[in-house]
Amino acid sequence: MKPYKKFTGIVSPFDRMNVDTDAIIPKQFLKRIERTGFGEYLFYEFRFDQSGKLITDFILNQERYQGTSILLSRANFGCGSSREHAPWALSDYGYKVIIAPSYADIFYNNCFNNGILPITLTGDIMDGLFEKCENEPGYSMEVDLENLVIKDSDGLVIEFELESSRQEKLLKGLDDISMTLAHIDKIKAFELTHIIY
Repeated sequence: MKPYKKFTGIVSPFDRMNVDTDAIIPKQFLKRIERTGFGEYLFYEFRFDQSGKLITDFILNQERYQGTSILLSRANFGCGSSREHAPWALSDYGYKVIIAPSYADIFYNNCFNNGILPITLTGDIMDGLFEKCENEPGYSMEVDLENLVIKDSDGLVIEFELESSRQEKLLKGLDDISMTLAHIDKIKAFELTHIIY
């Protein structure tokens, strides 16, 4: 994973509650074993009709939201199954940050293991962000992971909370395995004291 401290990107609104992992990446596209190649199928049943034709009025298919990298959504984002393909698809599509009032626990954890920052904000703040996003074409925000602050060009400043261990993971670009390997000397020393002959 690539480490990052600050990130600026175009914001797209997906104004739905209870977006489950099957909506994020439908089951028929889970045949790949790589973490890449899932982005084209993200929100497939919202983006395409039954014949595979693009649904032009769906929010993420609109020209103004192309190249987006920050996603706004509503409560309980990522519910449903525990498939890690959901953050793989979001990341492959280009999303680096998701902002919602709440997340399913497993999805939330999987985001950090795949370089996505899920930010939790209250409903009132979310309403204001949705309004800005819809009223200002090309609306973008800067996410300062080091200082836990979101800013925009209108002077908006929003502080958010994040566990320090999760913050460190993203700041250093670490997943669970690389965090464990950072303690390899201690692991080897422990193993040497527990060898059974």
